[in-house]
Amino acid sequence: MGMFDFLKAKKNTASIAKDRLRIIIAQERTNRGGPDYLPLLQRELLEVIRKYVSIDAEAVKVDVVKDGEHDVLDISVALPEGRAATA
Repeated sequence: MGMFDFLKAKKNTASIAKDRLRIIIAQERTNRGGPDYLPLLQRELLEVIRKYVSIDAEAVKVDVVKDGEHDVLDISVALPEGRAATA
């Protein structure tokens, strides 16, 4: 065993950890079932809605749902109580 062999082991460990992280991220994306832009869309919708109504971050949910052959964008906004809906 050479004096610098321990450095090579760290490179291998880092490479393995990097590969594992890639696998975990890929699994999360698969489990989530939605495109990568959904979190950004959710934040932007929250910002726009906050211009008119005071709501918290948990009030806006954005999902993509399969409806047969089509993907449907499902947006749910929980408005605070006491606000009557206007038509």
